[in-house]
Amino acid sequence: ISLLILSAALTLFVPVLTSLRAKECCPSWEGDGSPCGASSGRGFCKDVEVPDQPDGPQYPFSGLDDREKWPLVFYNRTCQCTGNFMGFSCADCKFGYFGVNCNEKRESIRRNVFHLSRAERIRLVSYLNLAKQTTSSDYVVATGTYQEMENGSNPMFADVSSYDVFVWMHYYVSRNALLGGPGNVWTDVDFAHWGPAFLPWHRVYLLHWEHEIRKLTGDMSFTIPYWDWRDAQGCDVCTDELMGGRSPQDPSLLSPGSVFSSWRVNTIKSNSNSGMLCDAGGEGPLRRNPGNHNRNVVERLPTSAEVEFTLSLINYDTGAVDRGANMSFRNTLEGFGDPQTGLGNSSHMSMHAALHVFMNGSMSSVQGSANDPIFLLHHAFVDSIYEQWLRRHRPSPSQYPDSDAPIGHNSEYHMVPFLPLHRNRDFFISSKDLGYEYSYLLDANQRLAESMRPYLEELQDVWPWLLLAGLCGGIAAVTTAAAVLTAKRRYGGSSWLRVNKWKDLFALPEREPLICSGDTEETKARNYNTTI
Repeated sequence: ISLLILSAALTLFVPVLTSLRAKECCPSWEGDGSPCGASSGRGFCKDVEVPDQPDGPQYPFSGLDDREKWPLVFYNRTCQCTGNFMGFSCADCKFGYFGVNCNEKRESIRRNVFHLSRAERIRLVSYLNLAKQTTSSDYVVATGTYQEMENGSNPMFADVSSYDVFVWMHYYVSRNALLGGPGNVWTDVDFAHWGPAFLPWHRVYLLHWEHEIRKLTGDMSFTIPYWDWRDAQGCDVCTDELMGGRSPQDPSLLSPGSVFSSWRVNTIKSNSNSGMLCDAGGEGPLRRNPGNHNRNVVERLPTSAEVEFTLSLINYDTGAVDRGANMSFRNTLEGFGDPQTGLGNSSHMSMHAALHVFMNGSMSSVQGSANDPIFLLHHAFVDSIYEQWLRRHRPSPSQYPDSDAPIGHNSEYHMVPFLPLHRNRDFFISSKDLGYEYSYLLDANQRLAESMRPYLEELQDVWPWLLLAGLCGGIAAVTTAAAVLTAKRRYGGSSWLRVNKWKDLFALPEREPLICSGDTEETKARNYNTTI
């Protein structure tokens, strides 16, 4: 999925050094031992074909950056899977398909994080923390360029956690271009932002992240929830039950009551112009200080009206398809177009970008933003807005630019740094074609059933106790009735069991209603009208 290079499966069957020198990434599928599962017809090792359409003028170099014409600097042969199979070795299923033979099609639902049951909220936090604490068994990350690796003769990689694989991917795709030597970088380049690939790239990114958490936990029903931040006055998800509250000692740190307070970030300091790749080492605690941001850059969180205006824009992208694009749905949603006028190069950031700035911490670094787990909830909601636009406007594939977009953003460009390979245009399609849906986009009947789901789940957790209580109550009632019947048979003629006497046994002292008595214990106690 991510560059890089390599998976545990690959290191078992093909030495890393040999693979890099041969520029071939075709690991064996463990199911039959053949490269790409070829013997079982899952896929085949084939030459990579890259498009030759011209890029836009934003990046005026060629042959300097490892991400150019991805993935040719590292590999010119990779697994290309057949049917519903997917993955760097064709071991996985395409998005939306499940089962050993990838023939079970199922639709997953991404839900509002506030509509999750208590058990689901606990599970979400636990799964994210497990991913952060578990070293990835499939991937390592590059800590040097291909040139620094002496063209593959000196591999430079590091082990990281399953969570940090994705942190590193977001850093790698958006980092500065390294032109050689300390401080010699090109900043006006980003293979996943500032252009039309912004939405398709992040869609694939979340799908793979979701997939890896499912594999790690064995929970195939897991989905990334979303945070609907429209009209929010603050960080509603910043509680210890969810993404972590604010530390009472330091407002820029997380509350010690949250598991996320112990997380260490990486790739943040790599935003500098050092001219070197991130070494994937820990760089300190996760930071967040929502609302205490620069209000000259972001005034507030996005409103429902701004989201609706953005959705009304009929063109996916326009002009140079970069941050200056006017009346562009993509540019406005990304946050560089004004959500009230649609004009690009806005003096204020809005929509997607506004959330990052508002969080005022790790989230505010483009390259390091995925360190904060709020990133997942935020981008799931951004993806849902993208989905709404696709359904409302039903764009033809030709709306996605084939050429002259910023480097990495043309329709046929392979997304950096994914292995398996994905092309941008392949994800300019509805989420339903990829096997998932958003709960608030369901039809009315489905939304009603969905709204009842967390309550039914809570009831499912307590029904054994309710059943036990009912059973105990029934036993007690039967026992009492049996005792009374036995007593009546034994003492049927006794005067103390005559009806009137029986009633008197349980009678309470009679009091006159609505008449005030004297200084009783009741009137000595303070009532709600007593002045303290």
